[in-house]
Amino acid sequence: MSRQWLVRMLTCLMMASTAVAQAEVVRSAETGFTVNQTVNVTMPPTAAWSALSDIGRWWDPEQSYSGDARNMTLEPYVGGCFCEKMGMYAGVQHMRVIAAQPGKMLRLTGALGPLQEFAITGNLTWTIEVAGGGSRINMVYTASGYADRPLSQWAPIVDSVLASLMQRLGRFISTGNPGETKNDNKRD
Repeated sequence: MSRQWLVRMLTCLMMASTAVAQAEVVRSAETGFTVNQTVNVTMPPTAAWSALSDIGRWWDPEQSYSGDARNMTLEPYVGGCFCEKMGMYAGVQHMRVIAAQPGKMLRLTGALGPLQEFAITGNLTWTIEVAGGGSRINMVYTASGYADRPLSQWAPIVDSVLASLMQRLGRFISTGNPGETKNDNKRD
């Protein structure tokens, strides 16, 4: 399963590398990395929080084990699960919620995608704040540990995938449809 995720991540990296202006690998080292993504939306923070929590409606099905984002759920309270159902008794716990402030901040812990098979831990924090006539959603993912290669090599791949997911979240909040538009891969 992890090779499939790597292929999907690399494909996403190639498609999204020029499409996201507000994405960045903040720090990167052999044993860890931090990536940062930001998206501005027209909804107020409470509505943005609600949309963020409805992860099965905006998550990219290509970034799932089941191939169907509708199998993804996010319980936005402490102890809640970011999980994926794959059939009776089958599934994946992607992350666990460790801090929640509705309309302001949601923090999860765990390793995403192919990083799960390694000795990796990570924290993903979404913050939401009033910005202009809507909200600014910022996402920071910091991961560290031991993997099949230095984590500095994983950083740009993870950054690209998360940038693509943040674009989908922004489109979902703005239009109700997370799908790609004609201008998403257009060079500036």
